[in-house]
Amino acid sequence: MSASRPSRAPALAAAFADYAARHPDEHATVAEFVALLDDPLDPFVRERLAGHFTASALLVSADGQRTLLTHHRKLNLWLQPGGHADGDIDLARVALRETEEETGLQGVVVLPAIFDLDRHWIPEHKGVPAHWHYDVRYLVRAGADERFAVSAESHALAWRALVNVAEGSEYDASLRRMAHKCLEGQRTSDG
Repeated sequence: MSASRPSRAPALAAAFADYAARHPDEHATVAEFVALLDDPLDPFVRERLAGHFTASALLVSADGQRTLLTHHRKLNLWLQPGGHADGDIDLARVALRETEEETGLQGVVVLPAIFDLDRHWIPEHKGVPAHWHYDVRYLVRAGADERFAVSAESHALAWRALVNVAEGSEYDASLRRMAHKCLEGQRTSDG
């Protein structure tokens, strides 16, 4: 971060530092996110077409074995719930809000530590130029009630076994990476 001025989102800056400490092999990725955080243009609004923050959630069942995915209407891919920050600098709250809006699940809980970071290119759509999403991802736990509701943003929702997502070539590489991280975290906590 720049020494000349404090970060506009000190909690997020601290969360990036924590993530970097837990994932030293992702130093270059973290540096890109920190640079965006320090950009003089507001990176929390979608109008910043050079790139902006989004937040998403690996939504995991209460037993930790499955994840709820959305068949995204615009991108036509099975993905985790998520969306734009729209000015909110609390990206954990954004991930929780997007999870609730896109799945209709009640009683979900977001874990506060950043779970994954992914910078990905979004193609032009309906007059909005192509741009970068700097997606800050959180682990969200479902409660006992797993009944979901499909929103207008999705073709469908479905619970999928984490192990199948981790190994499934039909899923986005970053989604497979998150499933691997989740499964590895379970093995580490069990051992």
